[in-house]
Amino acid sequence: MANPGNVARGLKAAVSNPNNSEETRADAQRRLDEMIDSGDATSTQAHNAQANINNPNTSEEAKERSRQAIEDLED
Repeated sequence: MANPGNVARGLKAAVSNPNNSEETRADAQRRLDEMIDSGDATSTQAHNAQANINNPNTSEEAKERSRQAIEDLED
C-alpha cells in the first residue's frame, strides 16, 4: 500500500494546482477529507505542523497555530 503521507501530500498538491480542472480538484479534496476523517493523514499533519514551528521564516502567529494543531492531534 502507498505511504499515507505521500498520498496526502499528492492530494494537497492536486487541490492547490490551478491547472487541474474543478472536478479533479474537488475529487482530490474529497479524498483528502476522507483520509483526515479516517485518521490516515494525522501523521502528515503533525509532521507539517512541526516543520512549520521549526521554520525561521514562519511568523509567531503561524507557529502558535501549529502548536495548537499538534495539541489537538494528541487529544
